[in-house]
Amino acid sequence: MTILRTSMRNFVAHKGRMILSAVAVMLSVAFVCGTLVFSDTMSATFDRLFRTTAADVSVAAKEQRGAQQNGQRTAQQQNVPASLLDTVKNVEGVASAHGTVSTETATLVDGEGRSIGPTGGAPTIVGAWGPSARKQFDVVSGHAPRGPGDLVVDADTADKKHLETGDRVKVIAVPGTFTARISGIAEFRTTNPGAALAFLDAGSAQKRLLGKGDVYSSLNVTVADGVADRTVKKRVVAAIGDDYQVQTKGESVESAGEQIGSFLDFLKYVMLGFAGLSVLVGIFLIVNTFSMLVAQRTREIGLLRAIGADRRQMNRSVLIEATMLGVVGSVLGVGAGIGLAVGLMEFMGTVGMKLDTSELTVKATTPLAGLALGVVVTVVAAYLPARRASKVSPMAALRDAGMPADRRAGRVRALVGLLLAAAGGAALAATVAAGKVSEGWGYLVAGIVLTLVGCVVVGPALAGLVVRVLGAVVLRVFGPVGRMAERNTLRNPRRTGATAAALMIGLALVAGLSVVGSSLVASVGDELDRSVGADFVVRSDKPVPEAERAVKSVGSLKHVTDMKMVNVKLTAPDGGTETTALTATDPTYTEDVRQKTLSGSLADAYGPDAMSVRKSYAVRHGIEVGDRMTVEFLGGRTAKLRVAAVTADDSSMGTGATYVALGTVERYLDADRLPPNVITFAKAKDGEADAAYAAVKRKLEQYPQYMVRNQADYKQELEDQIGQLLNMVYGLLGLAIVVAVLGVVNTLALSVVERTREIGLLRAIGLSRRQLRRMIRLEAVVIALFGALLGLGLGMGWGATAQDLLALEGVRVLEIPWPTLVWVFCGSAFVGLVAALVPAFRAGRMNVLAAIATE
Repeated sequence: MTILRTSMRNFVAHKGRMILSAVAVMLSVAFVCGTLVFSDTMSATFDRLFRTTAADVSVAAKEQRGAQQNGQRTAQQQNVPASLLDTVKNVEGVASAHGTVSTETATLVDGEGRSIGPTGGAPTIVGAWGPSARKQFDVVSGHAPRGPGDLVVDADTADKKHLETGDRVKVIAVPGTFTARISGIAEFRTTNPGAALAFLDAGSAQKRLLGKGDVYSSLNVTVADGVADRTVKKRVVAAIGDDYQVQTKGESVESAGEQIGSFLDFLKYVMLGFAGLSVLVGIFLIVNTFSMLVAQRTREIGLLRAIGADRRQMNRSVLIEATMLGVVGSVLGVGAGIGLAVGLMEFMGTVGMKLDTSELTVKATTPLAGLALGVVVTVVAAYLPARRASKVSPMAALRDAGMPADRRAGRVRALVGLLLAAAGGAALAATVAAGKVSEGWGYLVAGIVLTLVGCVVVGPALAGLVVRVLGAVVLRVFGPVGRMAERNTLRNPRRTGATAAALMIGLALVAGLSVVGSSLVASVGDELDRSVGADFVVRSDKPVPEAERAVKSVGSLKHVTDMKMVNVKLTAPDGGTETTALTATDPTYTEDVRQKTLSGSLADAYGPDAMSVRKSYAVRHGIEVGDRMTVEFLGGRTAKLRVAAVTADDSSMGTGATYVALGTVERYLDADRLPPNVITFAKAKDGEADAAYAAVKRKLEQYPQYMVRNQADYKQELEDQIGQLLNMVYGLLGLAIVVAVLGVVNTLALSVVERTREIGLLRAIGLSRRQLRRMIRLEAVVIALFGALLGLGLGMGWGATAQDLLALEGVRVLEIPWPTLVWVFCGSAFVGLVAALVPAFRAGRMNVLAAIATE
């Protein structure tokens, strides 16, 4: 009980020295709790939406698994015949059934030619107003669609895009473009996470969105009271056969949840990863804090030992203080985490995803996890300082504050660090030697972890060498003040190494990711220069045939190459079957993209009833040039095609593909079954590239979903995309760097307290306040630059190794972003200056006589 009271008294007495450590714990816990609350709220929001919109039983066309090869959509929407509705209505247990129309391939355009769809990646869904829509929406302005010219839009979209009833909207759909008038605005009965929705009357939706009046997107069934959904599902399957996908409400919700769940899980684990990084950095701060507090209280601890306190009691005393720190920081962190989650929800609203803060979901496990994390991390971090406190002898009460350094332990630590770093280097070398990416990733992760831990462990030994070099370059110009700053930094290498290591971790990741990002941009640019012969590329995630015809009408074009993805079932000569997508193009594709061919000729693959296969498929099935493949065109006829070429698995336009001529496809697939282009390549006539580029852009101005890119545009777009991604990552890494900066502040602040008497003596013999503040600022700059040198060096090594591994996937150019790294290094010096402001100011305000009198 006495130890508990002593620990509490010490904690309160030194609360000022603990505050930055508490902030570090708070930030780490806040990031974890905020991530959990945010992801739980998103999951609950989507779950409510799916349960509100799902029918008791639904009937849809079966998905063709594997038909999305290369990640490119075929844009072939599978529908169900309207004649099936009567069969389903007559099934026992069905209270009612109706057909639905819905598509995500349409684009809505306002009167000024701008797309009115979401900007954050959420879909634009256009469908038919019917029982399902009436269950989800209330018309709050105007009226529901009454005829072919009416359109209802959701209230969120109307508010964002400033739409009102009476406005005219152009709908660009695969069957054709038409104009409708907004007759009403409807409000969701549950939260709309960000999709834009619009509804036509049922007849218009079938003809104008699906192209036929005798098909539906799906059938929705309402089950009679007292009958189970599963029972009705079995009866429906028995009535219509196994050619359709029939799901109960629970299965539909689960399926939709799985699709969005993969994204939510990825987002959650990425954010938790950065939270873990901030926790790791916070550990260094807490270790340093308690190490310095123990050193400053050596005499106090020695006196307690002298009057009877044993080693276990002293150990327990420090751990009790750590527990109190962890509890205080964790409680604050849980509250800050909920605030962070609200902030993230508001931010998502700015990019198009609406999340209602009134539906904030805080599970009981979230605050418990935050408290457990904060307390456990703090206690673990304080364990080594606590052990050091328990070893203080009663004779220490006779010495000045501070414990003598254990030089033997320092040498052992340096040796262990060097061995770990060497093992990490060996793992990175094994990564470079790996023949497959799947084999190399394990070595890369092991190399990163081992080199990182090795540098942290060997840091105090490196501090002596690196700080002296930095001192010669940076500090000596400041004369005696600079030399004192250097000696103060070298006074406790372990403390300097731990403080710099916290900053090193974040900067190492920044440098590594910068190298990988720059190498990716440079590699894709190099591949485009070598492989793409087209002057420009036209693409859209919502392609329509009329836009393709508009491109072909430009007179300054030498040729236009269509590329379509066609769903097929391939049967190899060995009998192996695979549902996939053929890449169907015009023969001019060989001029637009220089695809590496391993055997045969790609030009021959564009002959009658010919095709190519990619290397991995050919090896898997033992296929050679001249063999014949059975190709069943889904929705069409079956063909026997001769293999005329085997192409490499890698390509500038993605992974290896299976190529076939569009003319061949048109013989086995009716024109109305041909999908729109996924990509259109264009080659201008000699000397007319600029004119053709401008003309194509003018032609496609009325189709805002289309992008026209030449090679320069492609490179710039890729650079911008990677830059945005890296900026997001840097923002998340900023949390770890902020915690590291707090560590520098804390180290300097405690160091100033530790050196109070020394500072008083320096002031007494003539050191001015200005010189004192400069000395402390220079100490911070050296520590920050030491951490930056280690971090940037490690990061460049990691990035170069990762690029060498990714070279197996086409990232063949190593690009070191020297301007970025130089800015980061210089920025580290600025970070050091900022971190030293408060400690330097406090040191300068010390009373000289009071400081000299301090024991």
